[in-house]
Amino acid sequence: MILSKRPEVDRFLAGPDRGVRAAVIWGKDRSGVRERADRLANAVTDRPDDPFDVALLTETDIEKGDGRLEEELSALSLTGGRRLVRLKLTGDRAGPERVAADALSAHVDGALNPDCFLIVEAGALERSSPLRKAAEKADGCASIPIYEDEAGDVTRLVRDALAADKVGLTPEALQVFVARMPKERGVARQEVERLALYIGPGTGAVLTLPELGGFLGVEPEASLADAAQDAFGGKPGPAQSALRRARAEGEGGPAAVRALSQHLQRLRKAQALQARGADAQAAAKQVGVFWKNEKEFLRQLRAWSPPLLDVLQPEVFEADRACKQTGSPDGLIAERLALSIAARARRLGL
Repeated sequence: MILSKRPEVDRFLAGPDRGVRAAVIWGKDRSGVRERADRLANAVTDRPDDPFDVALLTETDIEKGDGRLEEELSALSLTGGRRLVRLKLTGDRAGPERVAADALSAHVDGALNPDCFLIVEAGALERSSPLRKAAEKADGCASIPIYEDEAGDVTRLVRDALAADKVGLTPEALQVFVARMPKERGVARQEVERLALYIGPGTGAVLTLPELGGFLGVEPEASLADAAQDAFGGKPGPAQSALRRARAEGEGGPAAVRALSQHLQRLRKAQALQARGADAQAAAKQVGVFWKNEKEFLRQLRAWSPPLLDVLQPEVFEADRACKQTGSPDGLIAERLALSIAARARRLGL
């Protein structure tokens, strides 16, 4: 069975029905997958770290197809509680996925220990995936796809996490911070924790937008944001310097291309808002432009027309694909894209 709506997923993770014996949690956001798997493990057993009643397996453990997974699913609890088996599939090899699908089908059909619960963590599964098919068609298994968080999800995450530390952000500061947050949930949580430490846990302080600027100015991704703004603003030298500074800070080519893509999408969204009647400043604010960068963003918004961004979009996609190829000089690919964008911007008079 498929569980995709937030309320039904939350109910399941809080306490699955006794008739359900397995769950396959999958998606590109591996931190989001792991977070849900941990919640489910805590609901299934009181001792999720107990080495006697919890088996932790990876694809390496089952790739030989020697029955290791079925053996763990058949084992009885040594302490009387519900046994838990967790399998993490980290790659895209078809062999372990088929082994997991066969074992899952046998388990939900009652061929193994019915008091054992199986949790499988996986990456993005195609429709043709045997594991996904097995999970979706079985009544005794939940297939839970994890998608990238939307703005509302990230806003709730930030607000709740800061509230737990008795600090907060004004609505305007929250909007800007959420717009700058990475998509990957694990990294996003780290950023919120870093912000809470910056504000001062337990102080009850609420940061305003100007005060948030001090934090955003020192975040590791600030160099990439600067590079993207400089590239679209027709400043090749500063853009290249910012990219190299980001590389020294540990940010690779894929992250640099993503920053360029995000800036392009921000321009697109602002143009769409203008087309619906919003003025330029309101549009810039709504897409999360930091107040110190508003003047430059508005300058770029006037120069980069929608057709020009349409022409640029395929180049960004191609650079992103090239950066992710094994052995690719991703840093140089990102620099070349940034310099190409800057050259076009200069021809636009920026």
